[in-house]
Amino acid sequence: EVQLVESGGGLVQPGGSLRLSCATSGFTLSSSPMSWVRQAPGKGLEWVSTVHSGLGIITYANSVKGRFAISRDTARNTVYLQMNSLKTEDTAMYYCAKDWPHGPRGQGTQVTVSS
Repeated sequence: EVQLVESGGGLVQPGGSLRLSCATSGFTLSSSPMSWVRQAPGKGLEWVSTVHSGLGIITYANSVKGRFAISRDTARNTVYLQMNSLKTEDTAMYYCAKDWPHGPRGQGTQVTVSS
């Protein structure tokens, strides 16, 4: 059974940093593209970043490029999202997703950027 469990969210001031984690199980991490997506209050799901399977090519949404960094640790079966220079518009529920948009996603972790 595929399981994705996010953690690391919280309240941070603008300009601050957070690192989100996604603990995975039930599949081989290196063989699956893994993504982070987010949903701001009252809005739809927005793709943030993907680390692709195999060589691990990485892609980012323009809104987070240069500020966020996705990575994976296959030994720990964990995917990370390092978020720097956070803005109020980054406030959202953040989800880890396997095979986005077709596969499952976790329960999410809330990130609130506010002074």
